[in-house]
Amino acid sequence: MRGSCKTGCKTRCCPFMVWAVVGVVVGGYAVMLLWNWLIPVLFGCKAIGFLQAVGLLVLSRILFGGFHRRCGHGHHHLAARMEAMTPEEREKFQAGIKSKWCCCKPSATEATEPADKQ
Repeated sequence: MRGSCKTGCKTRCCPFMVWAVVGVVVGGYAVMLLWNWLIPVLFGCKAIGFLQAVGLLVLSRILFGGFHRRCGHGHHHLAARMEAMTPEEREKFQAGIKSKWCCCKPSATEATEPADKQ
């Protein structure tokens, strides 16, 4: 269960959301310009609008799986590091990550549950 959200969450999430919107607008506009510059001349197709260009971006994401970085073996390295830690080190590491990235505080029931419960 999730509890109430911290106010700091908004300051961490807002820049990401702004950059995501900017990326969609710039990407859609670039696809629209390139399409309307090349495709009608080369293949005789109609020009497209902005929303159709954004639709092409989404379709390309679905078909080709782009728009994200591939970290290679980074996740395997982190898993190996976590396995090498003692339970106390692992708990301290996880608490640090949660305090930095987790947007919501644990609810009252989660806070009272024992940490070793699986």
